[in-house]
Amino acid sequence: MNETLSIVIYVVIGLAVIGSIAALLVRTRRTPKGMYPTTRDADDQPGGSTAVLDRPGTAEPGTDTAVTVPDDLRDLEEAPARPTAPALETPEPVQGRLARLRARLSKSNNALGKALLALLSSDKIDEDVWEEIEETLLLADLGTEPTMELVDALRERVRISGSRDPQEVRGMLREELIKLVDPTMDRSLAVERHADKPAVVMVVGVNGVGKTTTVGKLARVLVAEDKDVLLGAADTFRAAAAEQLATWGQRVGVPTVRSDVDGADPASVAFEAVKAGIDGEVDTVLIDTAGRLQNKVGLMDELGKVKRVIEKQAEVDEVLLVLDATTGQNGLTQAKVFAEVVNITGIVLTKLDGTAKGGIVVAIQRTLGVPVKLVGLGEGPDDLAPFEAEEFVDALLS
Repeated sequence: MNETLSIVIYVVIGLAVIGSIAALLVRTRRTPKGMYPTTRDADDQPGGSTAVLDRPGTAEPGTDTAVTVPDDLRDLEEAPARPTAPALETPEPVQGRLARLRARLSKSNNALGKALLALLSSDKIDEDVWEEIEETLLLADLGTEPTMELVDALRERVRISGSRDPQEVRGMLREELIKLVDPTMDRSLAVERHADKPAVVMVVGVNGVGKTTTVGKLARVLVAEDKDVLLGAADTFRAAAAEQLATWGQRVGVPTVRSDVDGADPASVAFEAVKAGIDGEVDTVLIDTAGRLQNKVGLMDELGKVKRVIEKQAEVDEVLLVLDATTGQNGLTQAKVFAEVVNITGIVLTKLDGTAKGGIVVAIQRTLGVPVKLVGLGEGPDDLAPFEAEEFVDALLS
């Protein structure tokens, strides 16, 4: 009797132990989220880094790749194929876009040229006509001093020639306008790699002028010229700016260095971008900066800091100021302040269509002594092209 009872007790205890072990095995089949089965590596620490490098075609950070395996595999369906990276776009060659931009400009901004030609070709050019010509030029944002220069030069040439032939008058006007736009200014972009470092280009401007979009379009211009480019998202104040810039880069296979911390120090991001450009031996690093009002002293000082931090490891070859051409004379005030802080080397005029006045090109160049180097005439990805003085004037007079 006692022996039978002992056997029953041992059997019960054995079953209890086996049941506990089985339950433990089931519960530990999948490691709970946030726990690690082994000791973490030294470089696998929580928290964000100063900057991360977004390479086109890589998975988004933070994607959960854990897979739960069901106990019963009979109803398991085949997983869909992992989406492949989108095909890279091929930017339009620069020469092709120049012809298209010239055609668009001639349709939208030729009111100035037509008005001047009509006045100069009239049967009688008296003082009233010259006053109308002055008013037309001023309304086109040419500026007072350039307007008086142009009117005086035309007065003298028309008086000497005595001609009213439209083609001859057009030739005179073309020559004088080209002089004002100044084809002698160096409009080349300093984007060629140095012996041991990349060229560095900073893009600055006020809020809303299209700096990030301009950086993305400029990257396409350089890729079309077979340049190896890297983008730096130093606009850390606008939440979507880094993502927007990375998207531009991904479309043409260009990596982006950006912060994974909201409100990070823009100078640190710019520094890391240039460092990555040096390590990667790229040709050109493009740095996007936060938009700022020209009357905010603290923000302007910070922009100067970004430039100084970059220069600790590489020279800043270009500082491009992006201006909205539709703002007219208001853009001149912005340009003056930015030029004092970061030594502007070139102007990018966006939205040079619709209501924009062609004369702003002359006014800005006269004010800063800095050339307009790039113009944008539309919303398309390849609607950015080098500025050419003679092409611009021909478009105005076409």
